[in-house]
Amino acid sequence: MTDHIEHRTEHTTGQSTGNSTGQSTVWHTRREISADIAEVYAVTAAAFARAEEADLVDALRTDPEAWLPGLSYVAEAPDGTIAAYALITRCHVDGVPAAALAPVAVRPDRQRQGAGSAVVRAVLEAARARGEGLVLVLGHPGYYPRFGFGPAAAYGIRPGFDVPSEHLMALVLDDSVSVAPGTLRYPAAFGV
Repeated sequence: MTDHIEHRTEHTTGQSTGNSTGQSTVWHTRREISADIAEVYAVTAAAFARAEEADLVDALRTDPEAWLPGLSYVAEAPDGTIAAYALITRCHVDGVPAAALAPVAVRPDRQRQGAGSAVVRAVLEAARARGEGLVLVLGHPGYYPRFGFGPAAAYGIRPGFDVPSEHLMALVLDDSVSVAPGTLRYPAAFGV
């Protein structure tokens, strides 16, 4: 992890921030820096109303086989606080490297305002720029298709644990990369 911010992107949502003026919010997205770690922990714990996902992020930080430098992103609120967080780490499909999007967290008072979408788009673009070919996510099938995710089963990818198949989704970032079918294996920190 580095304290250097490689680039900064802005995402403007068309949704109101809930303020009385109805103005859109501009979310500044960037790589996480070491000074963000405590706030990322707090945002992640608050978003899930428990510490397990925040602890997962900390465990992934210490796993050199899972951690992908430059693929830990935050979205800043207009006041400079962290509103949302998204992480991509290394996973495998029958031994073939892939990327896993998890967790995605939005501070409860910033949910449904576009911060989550902004940070997911930013980290996916960073993964594409890094040369990642495939990203998998275990999540809500009503949320992730907006980013291009579709059923992982369409590629012959299945979870190695009990979960409804429609919750495991895949996004091909590079069409020149062949997608390997098989069983998804998350890093050990996921506990599955």
